[in-house]
Amino acid sequence: MKTEISYKIEMHRRLCLQKDVKEVKYWIGVLEHFNNELDHFKIIEKQLIKQSSLSGTIQAVRRKNILNMAALCKYEQALKVEQEYGKIEYDVTRSKLHEQKRDSYLKVIEDYNILKHQFYVLLRKYHRK
Repeated sequence: MKTEISYKIEMHRRLCLQKDVKEVKYWIGVLEHFNNELDHFKIIEKQLIKQSSLSGTIQAVRRKNILNMAALCKYEQALKVEQEYGKIEYDVTRSKLHEQKRDSYLKVIEDYNILKHQFYVLLRKYHRK
């Protein structure tokens, strides 16, 4: 009976960690895509808009994005190690840590969306003649 319960706990732990790893991989992919878009924004700003405040904002969002990607990559590696070798139960503390990572990811997305809106508003001023 005890081994059946411990087996179920272990399976739950593995499934939760597997879900977290997949979610983190998705987040990293989204942030990589944002990074590519920020490269394009920077080029458009430099060639067309020429507004130093926008350039600074793009750079700031890019920095936050890269730092968050690095933190998520470290977190992904830690999750993989825990999934493979760890024995720590998946509990409220581990869940809260994952939620903190999600919150930092969502903050980067929010900052990016604000920048994107600001960028497109500025871009509307330009039209073909």
